[in-house]
Amino acid sequence: MKHTPVTDLPPEWQETIEEFLTMRFRYQSAMREVRTKLEILDDEFSMRHSRNPIHHMESRIKTPNSILQKLRRKGLAPTPQSAMDNLHDIAGIRVVCAYLNDTYAIAELLGKQDDLRILRVRDYIKCPKPNGYRSLHLIVEVPVFLSSGKELLPVEVQIRTIAMDFWASLEHQLRYKEVTNVPDSLNQQLCDAAERIAALDSEMQHIHDQMLSWVDQAEE
Repeated sequence: MKHTPVTDLPPEWQETIEEFLTMRFRYQSAMREVRTKLEILDDEFSMRHSRNPIHHMESRIKTPNSILQKLRRKGLAPTPQSAMDNLHDIAGIRVVCAYLNDTYAIAELLGKQDDLRILRVRDYIKCPKPNGYRSLHLIVEVPVFLSSGKELLPVEVQIRTIAMDFWASLEHQLRYKEVTNVPDSLNQQLCDAAERIAALDSEMQHIHDQMLSWVDQAEE
């Protein structure tokens, strides 16, 4: 296997570069498997319904420092093997959908794959986080076939609407300005904005459903 240079490894992992590279390759492979499944499901949906439920997708592998920080917060050994044994979000895919109902449709279709198992579901759409964050989070386990045999690896899949993604992206930028003790008034404004965005999602879903009903009646 050809290795690409790694320059961002923390000191703790400098002596285990090979182990880290092997871990990253495995999770990249698992992420590719899940992304391919999602692309196929999106294409099939488009063939059947003449539209794509997935607007776009993004994928990522956690950085070494991010993995180490999470292991330390959990009081776990700061090693690549410890990360593989204990963390479920090393590999992640963000699926951005056009409409609210599409988020659940994609999750349902993904769950019907007989070679994939859903380990955990956290529905932050129906039960938003206190700051207003909304998204549907799945941890899925997918087989990766290597020369050494089959491995089952977890991948985090976050499914959200365009509007939810817009809010989450801006909120993330604001939080990462390293500002401490944000005034309650600003936090409340963020929550209020999230509520308005959720209302817009519901309204657009309603308009979409009405449009489909009108088209069906016009074709009869």
